[in-house]
Amino acid sequence: MTAAMPSHLAWPFFADTHRALAAEAAAWVTNQEIDPADTDAACRAWVRALGASGLLRYTVPRAWGGALEGLDSRALCILRETLAAHDGLADFAFAMQGLGSGAITLGGSEALRRAWLPRVAAGEAIAAFALSEPDAGSDAGAMTTSAERVAGGWRIDGEKTWISNGGIADFYCVFARTDAASTGAKGISAFLVPAGTPGLDASARIAVMSPHPLATVQLYGCVVPEDHLLGEAGAGFALAMRTLDIFRTSVAAAAVGFARRALAETLAQAHGRAMFGATLGSQPLAQAIIGDMATDLDAAALLTYRAAWQRDTQEGRTTAVAAMAKLGATELAQQVIDRAVQLHGGRGVRVGEVVERLYRDIRALRIYEGATEVQRLLVGREVLKAARSAAPSST
Repeated sequence: MTAAMPSHLAWPFFADTHRALAAEAAAWVTNQEIDPADTDAACRAWVRALGASGLLRYTVPRAWGGALEGLDSRALCILRETLAAHDGLADFAFAMQGLGSGAITLGGSEALRRAWLPRVAAGEAIAAFALSEPDAGSDAGAMTTSAERVAGGWRIDGEKTWISNGGIADFYCVFARTDAASTGAKGISAFLVPAGTPGLDASARIAVMSPHPLATVQLYGCVVPEDHLLGEAGAGFALAMRTLDIFRTSVAAAAVGFARRALAETLAQAHGRAMFGATLGSQPLAQAIIGDMATDLDAAALLTYRAAWQRDTQEGRTTAVAAMAKLGATELAQQVIDRAVQLHGGRGVRVGEVVERLYRDIRALRIYEGATEVQRLLVGREVLKAARSAAPSST
């Protein structure tokens, strides 16, 4: 059972080019089957396949091998939703090419962009985004990884963890504190660190409930050239937040894809499962549950594509709407998938069932790229900030 093309593509958020992209991606991914037994090998295979298909070209701008002039949030979201509805690891492989190289797209020198981004788009180089640390996850300002100037470049020392593509990446966008006297978000810089750089060790792998390549990355005496600094020294935290503003909404789209597949599986179960002399779908309680699932799915999609549309068409930062989308879509999708498991009965918890896999896949998205609690704080702060700006000044 595959998820049908989403009805929300008819909404006015999209151009015909977006609808054509959705159809192209759905036709392509439906015919892809990659053995998930070895997670590392499967992820590499998905990156290569996505590169060969041309879909990875949407993760970088046209000037460096991409499909469009800039990064189009609606295209990224459509592709993540479509891939996630088919296979969670396919979505992961696609997403990390964009997130992992985003800091190069936004802050890299022309030489670095030309050296790495075409390879990202072609599926020839695997990217990783190294921000989190053992004691600095949601609170990135607590970062202790340091970088100091040495002859010819920068020496980086510290430890990053929960790094997606850790251990299989060809390069890491690493964030480190370059001003030892600074606190919080100040004094953090970003660097491109090729995987073969002496002093970088990503051998400490992390196993999680929804199999993804993850690792703790240690950097001890790891020296990179001066031109591997991304953006300006001390402006790395802002660069990380700009990158997350773009790709956080796409996390919401992946959640929509998981939920859409769960609803499709549930509808098939409702039509085919015999119950009390009729079918599951004929039972009023099942109808009510499916009604809730369909409503939550549409709500998640509306939040997601409103945020993507706003970033693509409106001026200014989209921190609040991106956080709303990530918060709302992942939480709503969790509810949709939980109901899908329930309506599948005993089948729903059997290892190997689609809804069982989706249950594990969605749980991680409520934490990745900013946990639900962090998104609530972001939304609250942005709403308060907007209210202060709109309030008339007192005399």
